[in-house]
Amino acid sequence: MTDPSALGNGAAPFDAAPFDAVPFDAVPFDAVPEWTATVVGHHRLRHDVAVIRLIGEFVPFAAGQSVEVTVPRQPGVRRRLSPALPPSLDGKLEFHVRAVPGGWLSGHLVAETEPGDEWRISAPAGSFHVDPAGDDVVMIAGGTGLAPMRAMILELARRPEPPRTYLFVGGRSPRDLYGADMLTLLAGELPWLTVIPVVDNTEDPHWTDEWYERSRVDIGFSQDELLQGSLADVIGSHGAFTSHQVLVCGSPGMTRSTVDRLIETGTPADRIQVEGL
Repeated sequence: MTDPSALGNGAAPFDAAPFDAVPFDAVPFDAVPEWTATVVGHHRLRHDVAVIRLIGEFVPFAAGQSVEVTVPRQPGVRRRLSPALPPSLDGKLEFHVRAVPGGWLSGHLVAETEPGDEWRISAPAGSFHVDPAGDDVVMIAGGTGLAPMRAMILELARRPEPPRTYLFVGGRSPRDLYGADMLTLLAGELPWLTVIPVVDNTEDPHWTDEWYERSRVDIGFSQDELLQGSLADVIGSHGAFTSHQVLVCGSPGMTRSTVDRLIETGTPADRIQVEGL
């Protein structure tokens, strides 16, 4: 069976020991609220995207939450990132980072992170979540907004009867869907998961992304699978999600436009959860 936690594009599988073997209340309330983890893998998948993997102390977060990170080369700068794996007792963490123009830390993380770097992790926070016993789920992820969705999907995969889940994942062009191979494998292994790839343009830009060329594989979405348009437009074309758990994660502009379109087309506001990057 294919490891559903694997992110391809040259990045090897990274199994996480199930967190739900130990309840949250097993973590003492007076524990030091900061943990350390060491970078064991830095996989640059696009010119502006990297997957960073760490192993360290157990961090008591919930799938879908974000944590605050501090890195050695920028000790005075903190940034919130959402883990792409559910919490694990063996201390494995994974983050998907996109370099933001003008971003001091994000550009550094994508280009300069090295194995052996020690990160400080703190302040798990957020209410982004899926009720595993609840209604069907619609996830809408733009760019690296995929990370918390993936964590929650892998958490659901531990359940005996997960809710039917539809993941809309968006990018500017096909190669912007950096997790295409992983998502194709994941959907093949999980019969309750449907992945819908959405792109603004069905053709990639003419300029060469050397990191994409280095990491490209033969597994991914075909042209026939791609829906063209913005995530907001594609979601709007599906009408109201009145009996679904709806989760939206991405850039501020993407989340605003998508939530606006959801409400315009009849999805109740109290059905929508939002996490901005």
